[in-house]
Amino acid sequence: MFLPYSVIEQLTPQQVTTWDQHFAGDRHERARSIEEGIWRRTQEPANAALSGWDTDSQGRRRVVHYRYQYGLDWTFPVPRLVLSDLYLSHSITSPKAEIDVYLKSLDVWLRAGGWRKKPDGYWSKGDLRFTVTDYDEHPQDERAGRDTPDGFRSVDVCFISDGYEVPRVVRNLPWDVLAGGIRVKEQRGEPAFAPDLSELLDYLPFQVEVGCGTSIEANIPPLHFLHEVYRVTARKDNSLTQAHAFTMTPETDTLVQEMLLGAQDKAADLVRMFKACFLAEPTPAHHALKALHDAGVFVGPVITHNFDVLSARAGLEEAFVRRYDQKIPPVPLLDEAKALLVVGLHADRRAVQARARDKGMKIFFVDPEGLMENGAFKEYPIEGAREGDVIVRQAAIPALTRLCGLLDLKVGSTS
Repeated sequence: MFLPYSVIEQLTPQQVTTWDQHFAGDRHERARSIEEGIWRRTQEPANAALSGWDTDSQGRRRVVHYRYQYGLDWTFPVPRLVLSDLYLSHSITSPKAEIDVYLKSLDVWLRAGGWRKKPDGYWSKGDLRFTVTDYDEHPQDERAGRDTPDGFRSVDVCFISDGYEVPRVVRNLPWDVLAGGIRVKEQRGEPAFAPDLSELLDYLPFQVEVGCGTSIEANIPPLHFLHEVYRVTARKDNSLTQAHAFTMTPETDTLVQEMLLGAQDKAADLVRMFKACFLAEPTPAHHALKALHDAGVFVGPVITHNFDVLSARAGLEEAFVRRYDQKIPPVPLLDEAKALLVVGLHADRRAVQARARDKGMKIFFVDPEGLMENGAFKEYPIEGAREGDVIVRQAAIPALTRLCGLLDLKVGSTS
């Protein structure tokens, strides 16, 4: 794979301005030119249906961590959006016999893919370096005091671009997340349902938390697209495994094979999410939020789990909470706010709603409680809605534009 890898071959002047204003530099709440993702999958009794855990099959683990750096490239007469640096780390723990087969497969894929072994022990192809290390006891398990199951071994592989420096604190992030333990799903209560947000008018001003629902409306792929790219769950074309079952074995894990045999081809999938976020435009839902904020009925920043920057591009301040360095990041819940409006978010992973309830704020949800996935509508109930909460089963655009209508607010747009 050769870098910089072109994501968008020719940017318009307006797109360059968008990059300069909303993605470049370090003046934002996070480094918006970096895309990062972490998945850690372990076998636990609590996730047995998805991980394959039972008393005779336990101890498998798979950890995937990627961190990509994007930028503008002015080498050619017109500016390009490019992937400038890549870091992709993959760790798998399995029974020793499976690891032995996996190590032999890695050697076959390296040679078939045209990688060259260097004197320092790493493999090289184009602008990428590849390392593979196997352990009887993983050093991160030693660090955390975790026991390795009897008869198990681990293999770590890493793809990294030449000269890319990834600090130790970043490399340790997936293991710090792993140490936090498996997330326990919330127990849904008995929320009320309403046809619109009329009741919210009795709880002004309110604050807003948004999830991927607003992104999907802007034609950004949902999270399960990344699950496909990084083989986090069973592939949709595999009829032999349960839908959304975790990828836990070297045999079913094709990510590393795809990268070794054709990283340049795989790159189109790796950058698609960032490309879609950059090309997306704020929807009427984002413009409705701006109108509500300008009117003073919505206060504070948009508390967002999304890395699409669409709220900021609509002229709103963002508080980004989809973080890996803080399990429960701070959120600016304001004393004057009487309610929290949660838009298109399935689960309270960062305890924003829990903290809002502790402050006495009423919780309103806007969510159709389902989404289109692989061509079919899949029910996706809000996980932790409670007694006293109100759910409006609509998408963001109709619900928020209707709210503006109830307040006689005109919904504009940004250029």
